[in-house]
Amino acid sequence: MGKNIKQIAIYGKGGIGKSTTSSNLSAALARLGYRVLQVGCDPKSDSTNTLRGGQYIPTVLDTLREKGKVAANEIIFEGFGGVYCVEAGGPAPGVGCAGRGIITAVEQLKRLQVFEELKIDVVLYDVLGDVVCGGFAVPIREGIAQHVFTVASSDFMALYAANNLFAGIQKYSAAGGALLGGVIANSISAPYAKAIVDDFAQKTKTKIIEHVPRSVTVSQAELQGKTVIEAAPDSDQARVYLSLAKKISKHHKSTTPAPLAIADLREWASKWGRELLRMESGEISSQAAGI
Repeated sequence: MGKNIKQIAIYGKGGIGKSTTSSNLSAALARLGYRVLQVGCDPKSDSTNTLRGGQYIPTVLDTLREKGKVAANEIIFEGFGGVYCVEAGGPAPGVGCAGRGIITAVEQLKRLQVFEELKIDVVLYDVLGDVVCGGFAVPIREGIAQHVFTVASSDFMALYAANNLFAGIQKYSAAGGALLGGVIANSISAPYAKAIVDDFAQKTKTKIIEHVPRSVTVSQAELQGKTVIEAAPDSDQARVYLSLAKKISKHHKSTTPAPLAIADLREWASKWGRELLRMESGEISSQAAGI
């Protein structure tokens, strides 16, 4: 793989907006002039459908099961803005490891010399981040991705998943694994939500790359099977995704995060819970709480 190709992995728990963020980031990078390949690594195989008008594409694993061998034109499909789309896929229901698709997809893309043939500038892996084990850890463990970003909100389970991811990055960092670029704070619709994710980033020695607000524009675009970049290119939300794309395109130095011990994470979350309860009851103002 060419040395100048930027390889990034976007992790996040299911339902956090990881694929929405990934597809809009790919579309924004393409709009900035980069040649982008997005690899969907979630067994649901829905990472790239808003780049292709809502259409699902054949997965690498399904094609291999059907034909035994794959050609580039059987697994790579062009989407909005010229973004190349690949879906790794998952195992047959009830059989095998869901992370196997990532390993297989990477092997096939390397075999076919896709990155060189298509002159790719940025490879974006969209990876399920609920469990950082087995195949899901491959982009980190084997240094396939150079930089990891996690999508998180102020929801505890999203931060719990991010903290687990940080532990995985920390574990593999000494062996040449991918490092953390930062946190993409998603669905930030209230000052307290921003304060919580900002505090989490500070506590784990990382940084917020972008605050992405909750917006009905995203829902409107996805109902059309499109990214915001395609459906509403002049919207405020599109400008946020373009800002994120510019920051990630210029990002070169990732670091090892400092995950919290589970007991410390739980205590930190409890303190925030108590602060929000005091605000809701009127006992303290948001200014007094530092929000």
